[in-house]
Amino acid sequence: MSLPHSLSLPELGFTSSSASMHISQFPSHHHCSTQLGTSRPRIQEHRFQLILSQHGSQGNGHNLCELKLGSQNSQLLGHGYSVQLGTIGPRSQKHRKVSFGHGRTSFLNDYKLSGLNLGFYNTRELDTLRPKVPKSKLIQGCHLGGSNSSKCRHGSVQLGLTEVNSRNLNFVVRSSPTLSVDKVEEREGGGGKSYYDAIVIGSGIGGLVAATQLAVKGARVLVLEKYVIPGGSSGYYERDGYTFDVGSSVMFGFSDKGNLNLITQALAAVGCEMQVIPDPTTVHYHLPNNLSVLVHREYSEFIAELTGKFPHEKEGILKFYGECWKIFNALNSLELKSLEEPIYLFGQFFQKPLECLTLAYYLPQNAGDIARKYIQDPQLLSFIDAECFIVSTVKALQTPMINASMVMCDRHYGGINYPVGGVGGIAKSLAKGLVDQGSEILYKANVTSIIVDQGRAVGVRLSDGREFFAKTIISNATRWNTFGTLLKGDDVPKEEENFQKVYVKAPSFLSIHMGVKAEVLPPDTDCHHFVLEDDWTRLEEPYGSIFLSIPTVLDPSLAPEGRHILHIFTTSSIEDWEGLSRKDYEAKKEIVADEIIGRLEDKLFPGLKSSIVFKEVGTPKTHRRYLARDKGTYGPIPRRTPKGLLGMPFNTTAIEGLYCVGDSCFPGQGVIAVSFSGVMCAHRVAADIGLEKKSPVLDAALLRLLGWLRTLA
Repeated sequence: MSLPHSLSLPELGFTSSSASMHISQFPSHHHCSTQLGTSRPRIQEHRFQLILSQHGSQGNGHNLCELKLGSQNSQLLGHGYSVQLGTIGPRSQKHRKVSFGHGRTSFLNDYKLSGLNLGFYNTRELDTLRPKVPKSKLIQGCHLGGSNSSKCRHGSVQLGLTEVNSRNLNFVVRSSPTLSVDKVEEREGGGGKSYYDAIVIGSGIGGLVAATQLAVKGARVLVLEKYVIPGGSSGYYERDGYTFDVGSSVMFGFSDKGNLNLITQALAAVGCEMQVIPDPTTVHYHLPNNLSVLVHREYSEFIAELTGKFPHEKEGILKFYGECWKIFNALNSLELKSLEEPIYLFGQFFQKPLECLTLAYYLPQNAGDIARKYIQDPQLLSFIDAECFIVSTVKALQTPMINASMVMCDRHYGGINYPVGGVGGIAKSLAKGLVDQGSEILYKANVTSIIVDQGRAVGVRLSDGREFFAKTIISNATRWNTFGTLLKGDDVPKEEENFQKVYVKAPSFLSIHMGVKAEVLPPDTDCHHFVLEDDWTRLEEPYGSIFLSIPTVLDPSLAPEGRHILHIFTTSSIEDWEGLSRKDYEAKKEIVADEIIGRLEDKLFPGLKSSIVFKEVGTPKTHRRYLARDKGTYGPIPRRTPKGLLGMPFNTTAIEGLYCVGDSCFPGQGVIAVSFSGVMCAHRVAADIGLEKKSPVLDAALLRLLGWLRTLA
């Protein structure tokens, strides 16, 4: 009879390996041996070999383990009966990881595990995963506690320059001081702590892209998600046979070409691929003065439609959108990584100097200023405002030209492609790919605070009291949540105060998810609509403009047969919904939703109200609750006319070890933007934990330069 009892060994990161494995296992009462071939550690002159043999029965035998580290040998003696092999991952994905489980049997005394953390340079205390100084590296050992055993005695563990005594263990390890151990693992259970290369708070697209990009580089990542599914604003939920997208169904960055198809690239990095359905039109605008504009997938068709509405502005239209293409083509030619990493940045500049200078030129400029250089017609300028409002929830004069260009060109370059099964499949695929890479995601994990030790972010604490620790913490929450809630009690860094002087929270949304009878929609209905009926001045007002998605036009499988999904959303402030009793709150939802649906019935779909078979209304309070966004905000918007993207912060923060990712980081809101943020964050973090090249001197100089540039905003 053999009862498994796991014993985790330290993870050793190798730079190269020619490891081979031979396993010979016999029944539990006979000789059992496991041999691991040699693997080269970072110091190539040293070899690492581990041979474990076990013999004996009835609890009368010993385990003999010979461990060679550097040029030193050691022996480990203890009791046991069976050996279990498991897997853990090394730094390089080329190498397989191995861990050992210590077995026990009914013939032996009952053993237990406890963790012992040993600092390579110095340790703060036993049973903690945080070193006294950030550069200290830790290795975790485990000892066996037993009773009535005559074979156990005190031993010592000597690693590098530090010696720690342990009880109930005949365990002597001596190694060359040059041996480096980079990772610590202590699985949950028995009250243990967990140590990772990175912890990501939240599983929005930005957070998942950052997490998966780090995982494929060899990092051990933990994603903590408050809700029961991943995705955040790009998640999904199911009701009565319907699969609803939580947020927008317009998926940019999801094509099969170029460098800005960041969603496609993120999925491919973890071995995932999704079927997509091309959308022939990005959006159908229904605007004041009966202006109707279809944004066709083909750029030439869109330009023909727009110049047909404004023939006197043909030259201005071509010049404005031509500048958008100039920016897009420059971005699309570059390998997109962190703009805070100087080795990459200078490398791209020397390879593509004209493209880099083009982007630098447009960095402080807004779309509205460029449009006004070429266009005079007020209604056409208002149309450009509507184009930008979809991107950034503000008009063109406040929308950075780079952001507008990414969206206005990608919709034609790669096209809008809807994932089969719904937008939520993107986050589910990324989460699966993350786990396949050996990292983890925990749901119902509500992070309530970031743990800061001596000015460095070292871990997080959950609402249930659990704590997790890592070399780096990445917050996919908004910057308001990060520095106002998760770091409550700490002084807000000056950089964050400056951010809040330049940017404010955008309004939230009222969302209506409906199932309707299919016959209410004309056969040629487009998937996406933007409705502003009578007055251009209502564009930014609460409930002024309406965005409508009908994803079942592309993918009927999202709804029961004979039904369509309508997802309606319009801007709304959380202040409109506070201070109400439960009864008044529910009544107001029905009144506001009925008015919005009535407008769509008058403008687009006669008989819409009578065709409704399912309806669910979400308010800014709903978004705050489920998406953990301060006041349910859509993201940051400029307090006044900005200087393009100059004031938008990057991923690093003033707190060492803490990074931000998502729509309150450069380059801002939207699927492409937050994906770009995730890629940049992963690259910067990877450099900081030793998985990418870095130059501390250049890093410091570049970060000072970027900080100075933000002050100009």
